[in-house]
Amino acid sequence: MGCYPLFCCHDWTRLREDLDELRDRLVSVTLVTDPFGQYDEPLLRKTFDVVIPYKEHFVADLGGPWEQATSASHRKFARRALRAVAIEVLSRPHDGLDDWDRLYAHLVARHDIKGLRAFSRASFAAQLRVPGMVAFRAAVGAQTVGMHLWYAQGDAAYSHLSAYSDAGYDLRVSYALNWAANEYFAGKIRWLVLGAGAGTTAGGGGGLTEYKRGWSTGVRQVYFCGRTLNPAQYEALTRARGRPATEYFPAYRQGEFA
Repeated sequence: MGCYPLFCCHDWTRLREDLDELRDRLVSVTLVTDPFGQYDEPLLRKTFDVVIPYKEHFVADLGGPWEQATSASHRKFARRALRAVAIEVLSRPHDGLDDWDRLYAHLVARHDIKGLRAFSRASFAAQLRVPGMVAFRAAVGAQTVGMHLWYAQGDAAYSHLSAYSDAGYDLRVSYALNWAANEYFAGKIRWLVLGAGAGTTAGGGGGLTEYKRGWSTGVRQVYFCGRTLNPAQYEALTRARGRPATEYFPAYRQGEFA
């Protein structure tokens, strides 16, 4: 699979060549495209066997009056939360590992998160040291009640993960953290990528979708892409695992990430 949650590439026109060089090493490749990647759908179809419009990711244009573009309810909740918490941008994101690990463990328990998204502490220790990581922390006194992690790259910053304590939920600290991110990145970059709603379809997401829409100024399409690099091994794996004929890609992985 490509990097979670999005695949970024400097030159999409040369990606097919890179994939060709992996034929002796990989059976297949699966990824979700960067919403600000320099590609179009025809180019993707020349590069991959499977190209499916996946979701529209909410984005915010910081080049304009983003405060007015933010929904009235989001502005109200942000002002209220900012009166209750102090927001800090960590100069060294990895210094926040203990707080982040505790908050994310609470998120995992609250939403019964399993599988790939139940990151380990070791994984987060590495993520917090990736170049471009920007970590925002919200605190009441000495107690951290919420954090929001972003990756800045080029002219965009990508919302990665956020987590809160019970007190953070009560204070609606997510609104304060989002507002602080807008203020911090404005003037430094042009775009915030807020991601999509929950689920695997464009129309899903419920409250999370409405939350992200309230911060956004538009949407950008992303694509689910897959390519078979070793057809013989692909078929052998699919047969060995007893997978029926399916449009799921890769077929031999069907059901593993439910």
